[in-house]
Amino acid sequence: MILHLEDLKPADVQNYLQHAIAPRPICFASTIDKAGNINLSPFSFFNMFSSNPPIVIFSPARRVRDNTTKHTLQNVLEVPEVVINIVDYDMVQQTSLASCEFPKGTNEFIKAGFTEEKATLVSPPMVKESKVKLECKVIEVKPLGTEGGAGNLVICEVLCIHIAESVLDENGKIDQTKLHHVARLGGDWYCKVDETNLFKVAKPNTQLGIGVDALPESIRQSNILTANNLGQLANVNEMPFIDPGFTDDKLKNIIQYYSINPDEMDKELHTYAKELLDAGKVNEAWQILLADY
Repeated sequence: MILHLEDLKPADVQNYLQHAIAPRPICFASTIDKAGNINLSPFSFFNMFSSNPPIVIFSPARRVRDNTTKHTLQNVLEVPEVVINIVDYDMVQQTSLASCEFPKGTNEFIKAGFTEEKATLVSPPMVKESKVKLECKVIEVKPLGTEGGAGNLVICEVLCIHIAESVLDENGKIDQTKLHHVARLGGDWYCKVDETNLFKVAKPNTQLGIGVDALPESIRQSNILTANNLGQLANVNEMPFIDPGFTDDKLKNIIQYYSINPDEMDKELHTYAKELLDAGKVNEAWQILLADY
């Protein structure tokens, strides 16, 4: 299916994009107006864009159905400060409740059952229940249009971070396995980050990976190794060599039982290498594959 967005209604554009561009982190923004009225509302058009200076941006878009603006946007134009409270699974249902379009002047802390906590540098209060809170000053609000669905980029500089000790590791850093982030998908769908769906991908370092094009053809054309497996193998900074000290009982058995049938041995070696790669053992997988040469 090919969609040309100029042929779609704004609501349909929004639907397709929100389902396709996901998961999106949630900015749970607490703001205040000149009269002292507090507002608390979640936004999934949100992310980090710089660490020096520390800049995060969220976008309270104009409502598609009637082109009205949100109280959060009105507040930051009056008082350019915001606390961004990071949403985790323990608070997701209350966060959703706070997204209701309550009348101007309604305190969503009270409506959603959250606890106000005084910030140290800005006027809006923090959500006590949030395990990570960012006190920010708003340095610019950039409108992206005037029609329903148009975003308004609220560009914020982070001044102070509050982190619950319960999500820290022994080095004082955030332990990803302890902070169960929640992210928005399309429609009513969310996702939860926890130990059951976390996995690691080795980041390329300052040394370049050899690239998939540099892999031996028999590996590139493997019917067993997946594209992800090829990416793992190609992320080494130089083509590995056979390690004379490498020993593996399963490798010995494969060579012993399948040496008279090269095609079957190749299949078994690739299958075993895939098991190792899926377990994150890239160096060991390379030694298994090199045994085929």
